[in-house]
Amino acid sequence: MTIPFLDLGAAYRELKAEIDVAIHRVLDSGWYILGPEVEAFEAEWAGFCSADHAVGLANGLDALILALRALDIGPGDEVIVPSNTYIATWLAVTAVGARPVPVEPDPATHNIDPACIAAAITPATRVLLPVHLYGQPADLDPILTLARQRGIAVVEDAAQAHGARYKGRRIGAHGDVVCWSFYPGKNLGALGDGGAITTNSGDLADRIRVLRNYGSRVKYQNEVQGVNSRLDPIQAAVLRARLPHLDAWTDRRRAIAATYAEGLRDSGLILPHVPDWADPVWHLYVVRSPDRAGLQKRLAEAGVSTLIHYPIPPHMQAAYAGLGLAPDALPLARQLAEEVLSLPMGPQLALADAVRVISNV
Repeated sequence: MTIPFLDLGAAYRELKAEIDVAIHRVLDSGWYILGPEVEAFEAEWAGFCSADHAVGLANGLDALILALRALDIGPGDEVIVPSNTYIATWLAVTAVGARPVPVEPDPATHNIDPACIAAAITPATRVLLPVHLYGQPADLDPILTLARQRGIAVVEDAAQAHGARYKGRRIGAHGDVVCWSFYPGKNLGALGDGGAITTNSGDLADRIRVLRNYGSRVKYQNEVQGVNSRLDPIQAAVLRARLPHLDAWTDRRRAIAATYAEGLRDSGLILPHVPDWADPVWHLYVVRSPDRAGLQKRLAEAGVSTLIHYPIPPHMQAAYAGLGLAPDALPLARQLAEEVLSLPMGPQLALADAVRVISNV
């Protein structure tokens, strides 16, 4: 039997009755853009994240873009980004006309290394944009301290970190704006694209609400040049059905991660490192191997599905050739891209199957 990397069908079937009721509630309501269902999810998501405000958006990339726009980031500005991240983090920066300035990761956690950020700051730096990669929080305190000292905003990319805690407090309002994706494969996933921001700033939340709706508060009255980036009510209803189960699903992920950690400790692989202050939610379980291709091939032959997050770092993508960064300009990002492998992970993965993965590794 094949062990899938992530079984989205099983995730639906587990909550089928609740999800079907939620979807039909929206269909019966006749309200298909914004409205009460989105507002209810925004309130529930803000509460879950211990944030004052949440704004539902069409996807996670739009969340990053509109957060930067709400902070008036644009041409001539620089944004500090991780060198090791999904390209969406960089795309948001260039979408508003700013320049991404990459900083290398801590090799133990794969998250941006706070000790390297100060050297990358210039008079043009307006935002620090850490990513909570793989569901593990970045080290926020030194990042926030540096930002406050320099008068720089902090925008968090939490697309993989639903429910993660940093020093006991949920990710959701440490920085100025926190950006979320509800892509189906996320820990809290919709049945299509979806996103949101959370923040303690009423002003920033209000700006993003206006920007997401054509720059309008009142129909046909447009204050600014906005976009159409609204969380769909059907997706909001699905997220509302799943949110009460998120902590329990996270506990299952943690049990799988603990099983992997114990079973693979003598495997020769480099396993995930979790600092004392981090409480990750294991969106991904990422190991490192100098023979990644051989390992992935053998696992595939044994029926174990794996993925690579991410095979080409942003600075080596054709999309960013214009930045003029040589492949070895960011050696840690390049090395990770050549060695990382994500093992099967998800709340519907049976512990017995995790043991099979270990045995095959």
